[in-house]
Parts: sequence; structure tokens; C-alpha cells
Amino acid sequence: MKRLLTTFGKLIRDVRHLPNTIRFNFHYFPLRTAIQLPVMVSANVRLLELKGNVVLNGPIRHRQIRLGFGRVGIFDSKNSKSIWEVSGTVQFEGTADIGHGSKICVKGNLRIGNNFTITAESQIVCFHEIEFGDDCLLSWEILVMDTDFHKVYNGNGRQINKDRKVTIGNKNWIGCRALILKGASTPDNCVIAANSTVSRQLTVSDTVLAGSPAEIIKTGIVWEK
Repeated sequence: MKRLLTTFGKLIRDVRHLPNTIRFNFHYFPLRTAIQLPVMVSANVRLLELKGNVVLNGPIRHRQIRLGFGRVGIFDSKNSKSIWEVSGTVQFEGTADIGHGSKICVKGNLRIGNNFTITAESQIVCFHEIEFGDDCLLSWEILVMDTDFHKVYNGNGRQINKDRKVTIGNKNWIGCRALILKGASTPDNCVIAANSTVSRQLTVSDTVLAGSPAEIIKTGIVWEK
């Protein structure tokens, strides 16, 4: 009986998410792909702008991408709203779990590597190009953006704050409330400490980076996801 109730509960939960899930999949993918529902979209996701393209590389599997789900104890996941506002291209290289309350705004090109996770309440703003490697873990209340939004000009009328690509290496763990700004680049296997700011190219792998601006505080590390 307990197993039956659990199964029934999951069915009810999935039914609630079906309108968003069906709308998303059948908008972005051809019929053969869409009927597999490779992207599961929570009822708590606001599909603010469904434009551009979503690309799934590799084998297509049911629920390989999850948008707006998960539970983090310090947040009210039932009332947490995610936003999908895309007019550019989002490319997934495998599985991804983008937790509740996260906001995805893409006007440029966003590439997300395999085994990607956002726990909750983080934002990605891509006007130009942002790339995540494989096995990345983002905590909560992180902001990643490659633009300043507003243009700034010098005395000769030349823009001096153009958008710049953000590159996050393979197996990066980005701590809560970190800020990743345009021009940032991180190496493979690094930990970016909570409340740190990255706005330049960092090249030494197997390190812990902390501070504003982020600097190496420990080397030769390995972390587990």
C-alpha cells in the first residue's frame, strides 16, 4: 500500500508539471525528440520567452534535463519561481539539473556541459557567450553574466565595456553567492569559495579560489561532487 501511495503521489506531481513540460519540448524539438520529453519543466517555471534554439547533443533520454526542481532546506521550494527567458541558443552536452528558483536569460550562446547542477536560486545572464565544462556544481544565489547591460563610452564615443565570453572549466564547484563576471575564465577542477568574485582569466587547475577578486588560496586539491 505504501508503495502504491508513493507511486500515485509521483504521478500526481508529474501531471502538475506536464503543461510546462509539453509546451517546452514540443516548441523546441522535432516530434521524434519531443515525444520522449527529454526536458522536464516544473510547474513553478515561468516560460517568459520561448525563442531561439535548444540543442541536445548525444543520446536523447527521458528527463535528462530538469528545470526548476529540487529542494534546498533554506528556501521555500513550493513558492520559488524559476524563469526561462531565451531568444538565443542553449546547448546541453548531457544531463543537467537546474534547481528551483533559478533564472536563465540567454540572448547569445550558452553551452552547458554534461552532469551539470545548480542547486537553487541562481542566475545565468548570457548576452554574448557563456560556456560550462562537464561535472560543474553551482550552489545557490550565484550570478554568472557576460554583460554589463548598459553601454559605457569614452570621450571619443567608443564603447569601452563590450560583452565578453565567460568560460567555466570542467569539474568546477562554485560556492554560494559567488559572482562570475564577463571575461572570467576558470581552470579545471577548482573550487570557487562562497561570496567570491571572478572577472579575469585564472589558469591554475586543482585549486581553491577565494576573495574579491578571487585568488588562489590552496593548491593540489581534489573535490567530490
